[in-house]
Amino acid sequence: MQDFLPVNKKEMKERGWEQADFVYVIGDAYVDHPSFGAAIISRLLESRGYKVGIISQPDWRKKESIQVFGEPRLGFLVTAGNMDSMVNHYTVSKKHRQKDSYSPGGQMGLRPDRAAIVYSNLIRQTYKHTPIILGGIEASLRRMAHYDYWENKVKHSILIDSGADLISYGMGEHSIIEIAESLESGIPVEEITYIAGTVFKCKDLDRVYEPIVLPSYEEVKEDKKTYADSFAIQYQNTDPFSARPMAEFYGSRGYVVQNPPALPLSQEEMDDVYALPYTERVHPMYEKQGGIPALEEIKFSLTSNRGCFGGCNFCALTFHQGRILQTRSHESLIEEAERMTRDPEFKGYIHDVGGPTADFRQPSCQKQLTKGVCKNRQCLFPEPCKNLKVDHSDYVTLLRKLRQIPGVKKVFIRSGVRFDYVVADRDKTFLNELVEHHVSGQLRVAPEHVSDQVLKYMGKPCHSVYEEFLREYDKANKRTGRQQYAVPYFMSSHPGCTMKEAVKLAEYVRDLGFTPEQVQDFYPTPSTLSTCMYYTGIHPLTGEKVYVPRNPHEKAIQRALMQYKNPENRELVLEGLKLAGRMDLVGYGPKCLIRPIREKQEKKNGNDRRNQNRKTIRNVHKKNPKGGRR
Repeated sequence: MQDFLPVNKKEMKERGWEQADFVYVIGDAYVDHPSFGAAIISRLLESRGYKVGIISQPDWRKKESIQVFGEPRLGFLVTAGNMDSMVNHYTVSKKHRQKDSYSPGGQMGLRPDRAAIVYSNLIRQTYKHTPIILGGIEASLRRMAHYDYWENKVKHSILIDSGADLISYGMGEHSIIEIAESLESGIPVEEITYIAGTVFKCKDLDRVYEPIVLPSYEEVKEDKKTYADSFAIQYQNTDPFSARPMAEFYGSRGYVVQNPPALPLSQEEMDDVYALPYTERVHPMYEKQGGIPALEEIKFSLTSNRGCFGGCNFCALTFHQGRILQTRSHESLIEEAERMTRDPEFKGYIHDVGGPTADFRQPSCQKQLTKGVCKNRQCLFPEPCKNLKVDHSDYVTLLRKLRQIPGVKKVFIRSGVRFDYVVADRDKTFLNELVEHHVSGQLRVAPEHVSDQVLKYMGKPCHSVYEEFLREYDKANKRTGRQQYAVPYFMSSHPGCTMKEAVKLAEYVRDLGFTPEQVQDFYPTPSTLSTCMYYTGIHPLTGEKVYVPRNPHEKAIQRALMQYKNPENRELVLEGLKLAGRMDLVGYGPKCLIRPIREKQEKKNGNDRRNQNRKTIRNVHKKNPKGGRR
């Protein structure tokens, strides 16, 4: 069994090390599994001969907590973890969550808010000159000036507030190795300005080749239109083949410069990453605390791809993983699946085979492999591009192979299929096999809304495409003798969603005959196009003004409309119907959402009368317990 990387100086000494090359400070519990970014980066560095020590969830109130290994030879690596720490801690209504799935036993409070900044500042207090490299999704999506939902203002690049030297943004495998090799060769960290997939600070732009100079931090902070324009430029420079360096000015602090993204991993490189010697377990130090809930969710799932050309505006994947598909080989995935079957806890069920979008297994068109994605066009929105290559055959073949592995009873697909991509495929083999082999009663899909106006601002196909998918899904069920249902995910309060559109969604839910148990309210997280619309009221790519439901009460009404059957939501639903001018939906007809207030009051009065009658009868029986005539 492969050992975990050392978590203290004693374990470091047992390996014969006098000093770690890198100390990795992470906001999650230490889980040595490739679904955790810190595990991939630490094992990748180890494979290149670097000594890496792990400090997991240090006590940020004590400097001693990051002095476990002493000063590393090359630098500190810092990540908030697999999730943004603010999203991890707070709901969209800014209330504290009750559970942290990436901490032992789901315990909250083991990492600070804005963990990447706090850890980095803590390190800098003790080690004044040691290089600090930030990574992970929290740093990646805050690499330039960005709107912060929790403070409701535009904040600096995280490089400014953290005191770190570099950001390795995106998935990081290429850039972290180049950073390590540069530090190993003796290059000062302030001179590491040339690595793709990194962000650095500098006093001037003399060493930056043909940069795009963005509006300054002060300009984007003061003017929302300027912010939207700056975001549009960044959005159009997320492709490794066509992007240019971008520079943002911070006055006396100089510039923050983003190099173009790193090239996507080849299939061979992806296979190598997932073949590293992970223990695939939680570190033993957490055994008494109940394990790590997040691992239980994905332990028997397979990551088959990265990147997404779906282009949903509320998703950060464009900024983080990019739009170019990267895949693992069948052999790599089968080898991992076979290892699963030897796990004593494996019950025969592979829970998922996918990634950001399960059924993407190739770039959307061949030109992406040499020229990158289009700057001003999406592959699927508003309708599939004429150059889009729609082909599920490789995914179908992979799933068939996985089903044949001895010990595998069922292979599920839970990370979601892109229904418009399925509709665009004239060959219905995948849909038929999905229904027959990979669904357990219900297929979860994400139409997100039913209003074409809202869907336009979401970057999603029009509602008629979803309706077409449902018809094809129903046909596939009939062909295979199944009776399975599609369960849709919907989102409330997205930019562009007026009360009229919210009522339209409520009517659709009514006609479906089910009430969603949970409603996803739009969450404005950093570096999404939808968040830019939320903050500015402007679509950054078109300049169009967009209606934005920001008021918490209005957002509560939109949520309540989707759960109109809940008696607790009645007053909010009534208010929403009044605002939308849809009082025709208050009444006794089959299409009405709620009954008139009079009926409710009459029912209450009737209950009061019945209660009073019961009380009178009880008093009579007390006076005449034997009953009969008096």
